[in-house]
Amino acid sequence: MLENNSIKAHGGVLVNRITKIDSTGLFSINITEDLANDVENIADGIFSPLEGFLGKQDFESVVSRGRLANDLAWTIPIVLDVDKETAFKMKDAQDVLLKNPDGIGIAVLHVNEIFAFDKEKTAQGVYGSTDLSHPGVAYTISMKDFLVGGKIDFIQRPNDTEIRNNRLTPTQTRESFAKAGWKTICAFQTRNPPHVAHEMLQKTSITTRDGVFVNPVIGMKKSGDFVDEVIVKSYEIMIKLYYPENRCKLGTLHTQMKYAGPKEAIHHAIIRQNYGCTHIIIGRDHAGVGKFYDPMAAQKIFDIYPELEISPVFFPAFFYCRKCLTYTTPKACPHDEDVKEQISGTALREMIQNGQAPSKFILRPEVAQVILDHPKPFVD
Repeated sequence: MLENNSIKAHGGVLVNRITKIDSTGLFSINITEDLANDVENIADGIFSPLEGFLGKQDFESVVSRGRLANDLAWTIPIVLDVDKETAFKMKDAQDVLLKNPDGIGIAVLHVNEIFAFDKEKTAQGVYGSTDLSHPGVAYTISMKDFLVGGKIDFIQRPNDTEIRNNRLTPTQTRESFAKAGWKTICAFQTRNPPHVAHEMLQKTSITTRDGVFVNPVIGMKKSGDFVDEVIVKSYEIMIKLYYPENRCKLGTLHTQMKYAGPKEAIHHAIIRQNYGCTHIIIGRDHAGVGKFYDPMAAQKIFDIYPELEISPVFFPAFFYCRKCLTYTTPKACPHDEDVKEQISGTALREMIQNGQAPSKFILRPEVAQVILDHPKPFVD
């Protein structure tokens, strides 16, 4: 365990690809919001040590081994996909301007190579499946046929929006942790509003550490997940009303959920190491979906990556026991299921869609109200 917040960025150096270069007259392509977010994440060092989109050697190594070609841990391919016509045009363009959906030229891509890839092999390597009912597999199969590798230079931030208010760079988080006097920081990854059990898990983690960095994923998610606005507003109200001052920091991570289970758990840990966190909470079925992964797989995979500087913190599921009269876990509570306050995601969605507030032992009343007040709290 690190005794001070001197944790290094993954690979040793925090990447910074923010520059000022002339993009006048460059061939340009439009990219999706999620790809634009990943370009910004590369530029800010959130994806350190990446300086751009993966080339063929690194891409194939990540898919087959969960490591870059130089053997550094990396489990999720960060790639730019293009169709055949665009790939043909880009072959003659040394530099390409990347435009976000608002038409803003946000970065220049220095094209290094363009290559075809095997989508099924990629899905199997990253997700452990080629089943199209897995959202990550379905996304991979739907990708365009060519990948473009090369470094990027970020030249302009996108327009400010309310959902970006809590977006932080690793430089900002590290400065914030230092200002707060935090030396040990536990990251909490989430794609949901806070259950009270999650709150208790976070608070348990900081009984022996200085603070918790709550870092919700903002970006494309699967149908039935909560929309980004609900997640952020729920955490804002929960932290304001139920956390002691200077013990919890909220910052949003703008990237697409992959639902890659154990592979994504490592990816999430690397990102939080770059933010300056010394620990990350890894629960049951972290970043999983359906029954695609063993519930403990996301914890066991850390045995394969002992070199990571960030330390995983493993917790079983928390719940409120009406006999124990406290939030507890199966390791400490001997009682039957009928006295445990817990709810499935499906049942929770049904209650909310019917305008019902769950038990106060499941959701804080103020959090439940944020969700109930939203006209459309779930992704279609």
